[in-house]
Amino acid sequence: MNMMFLQELFNNITQRDALLRRRQPETLTPDHRQLAKACQALLESDGEASSIALASRALAIYQRLSDAEKSSFFARLSADFAAEPGPIDAAYASYHEARDNDSLQRLFEACEPRRQELFRRLNLASDGTFELVKMREDLLRLLREQPELAAIDDDFDHLLGSWFNRGFLMLKRIDWNTPASILEKIIRYEAVHEIQDWNDLRRRLDARDRRCFAFFHPAIGDEPLIFVEVALHKGLPSRIQPILSGEVSGEMSGEKPGNKKGLNDPDDADTAAFFGISNCQTGLRGISFGNFLIKQVVQELSQELPQLKYFVTLSPVPGFAQWLQAQRDDEQLPQPLRQTLKALETPAWHQDKAHEEQLKAAIRPLAARYLVDEKNSHGLPLNPVARFHLGNGAELHRINWLGDTSVKGFQQGAGLMVNYLYVLDDIEHNHENYTAKATVACSNEVRDLARRARKLAKGETTK
Repeated sequence: MNMMFLQELFNNITQRDALLRRRQPETLTPDHRQLAKACQALLESDGEASSIALASRALAIYQRLSDAEKSSFFARLSADFAAEPGPIDAAYASYHEARDNDSLQRLFEACEPRRQELFRRLNLASDGTFELVKMREDLLRLLREQPELAAIDDDFDHLLGSWFNRGFLMLKRIDWNTPASILEKIIRYEAVHEIQDWNDLRRRLDARDRRCFAFFHPAIGDEPLIFVEVALHKGLPSRIQPILSGEVSGEMSGEKPGNKKGLNDPDDADTAAFFGISNCQTGLRGISFGNFLIKQVVQELSQELPQLKYFVTLSPVPGFAQWLQAQRDDEQLPQPLRQTLKALETPAWHQDKAHEEQLKAAIRPLAARYLVDEKNSHGLPLNPVARFHLGNGAELHRINWLGDTSVKGFQQGAGLMVNYLYVLDDIEHNHENYTAKATVACSNEVRDLARRARKLAKGETTK
C-alpha cells in the first residue's frame, strides 16, 4: 500500500512538472546564451520546487536549440561550468598542510566540475534523466569533430554510470502481450537482424521456442535500454537464416541437412542461443548493460527450463570482411593464398562449389587469426563483438562457415558467424584472465584453426 501511494504521488508530481514545462513561454529564437543563463539560475537556486521548475525550463530551451547552438552550449559548458582553479588551489594547500580526511574531501569537492552539479539538478525535472541521455547523444555526435569536449563526456559517463547501475535496472520479458508502444520500439531498435514487420516480430516472440528480455529503468518509463533475443532448440546453432525464419535446421538438431521442423515444445530444448543483442539508447554508449543482461537471462532461463545445458551466442563478425580485404592486398602473404582470396570477387561465389570449398579452407583459419591474434591499440581483440563476449567470460567456441548468407552478412563478415559459449563454471575465470592478461578463451577447434592460419601465412600446407 505504501509503495502504491508513493508511486501515485510521484506520478502526480511528474505530470504537474510536465504541464508546467509545456506552459513555459517560448522565445522565437532560443540560443545557447539564454540556456547558459537558465543553467546558472538553476545552480544558484536553493529551493527544491524552484529547482524543478528551473530545470524544466532549461531542458525546454535545450530541446529547441539548433545543432549549431547546441555545439555552442557544450563549448560554454566546457569553459564556464568547469572546476574553478582558485578553490582547487586553496583546497590543495589545505590538504598539503593537514593531510587529513576533511581536507581531502574538500579537495575532491573543489575538483568536481560545476556542470556535474548542473546535470544533477537538471535530472530533477520530469523526464530529466531521459533528456540528459539524449543530450549526451548529441554530445557524442559532436565529439567526432570537437574532441576538446571529451571532459564533458567524462562527466556524463560518471553520472550515468551511477544512475544506471545494476541496482536500478528492471528485467522484463517481452512477448506478444507486451504493450504495443514497447513492441514498436523493439522493432525500431533492433540493430543486429532487422525486424521486417509485425509478423516477423511475432515469430521472434513465439512462446514455444523464442524468448526476448529487456532492461528498463524506472526514470525513463517504457524506453528499453537493451534487449536480447533468444532461440531455444537442440544443439548449438550455426546458421542465422533458419532462426530468423522460425525454423530449426537439421544442422542444428542432428538431422540430415534439408530436414527442417519447428520446435514446438521448449521442454525439448537443451540450448539457449542468444542471436541478437541490441543497445537502444545511443546516449548510454559505454554504460555496461550487456554483461548484466546475459547473466540474468541465463538465470531466468535456467529456472524456467532447468534441462538447458548450453548457453551460446550466434554472433556476427563485423569488420572481418574489411580486414580480409586488407589481407588480399598484402603482398607479404603467399601468392597462392592471395589468389584463393580473389575468388571473393566472384559474384555469388558461395554458390560455386569449387570456389566455396577453397575459400572455406582459407577463410575459417584467417577468421580464427583475426579473432584470437589481431589486437587493437589497447592490446584487446580487434573485433568489438569478441571484446564484448570475451570480456563477459565467454569462450570463443566455433566459427561457422556461411552462417549468415544475407547481403549484410557477406558485407560485414564474409558470411561467417561465431558461437561464443557461456559455461557457467568458467565465466569468472575467463573474465579474470581476459581482464588481467587479455587472454582469449577459445575451444581446441578455434585454437587449431589459428595455428593453421599461421601456416597459411608462411605458405605451408595445412593438410
